[in-house]
Amino acid sequence: MQQDCIFCKIAAKTIPVNTVYEDEYLIAFPDIKPAAPVHLLVIPKKHIDNILEAAPEDTALLGHILATIPKIATIAGLAEDGFRTVINTKDNGGQTVYHLHFHILGGKFMTWPPG
Repeated sequence: MQQDCIFCKIAAKTIPVNTVYEDEYLIAFPDIKPAAPVHLLVIPKKHIDNILEAAPEDTALLGHILATIPKIATIAGLAEDGFRTVINTKDNGGQTVYHLHFHILGGKFMTWPPG
């Protein structure tokens, strides 16, 4: 855990969130600045700055997250119409919190390119 990381604090339960899904490896909760009618964040409980910093030993964790995102999207009611999954990386990628996280966005038709 990194002391100044808000997502580490959420994972450690020192900052409460409205948890949509949680297991021993990850937690999912609504984004506080939603970009879609449904906008969830999925964070690993292990601190990884971004996808570039994931190490070979994180392969199982990343696979677990990707395998769990459909379950989370289903819980959120997005499975029938679809959803978008996004990983922002570093400043030019739009990353604002330097703790790896996955966005699940849905509840409306998504256009392309995203902007």
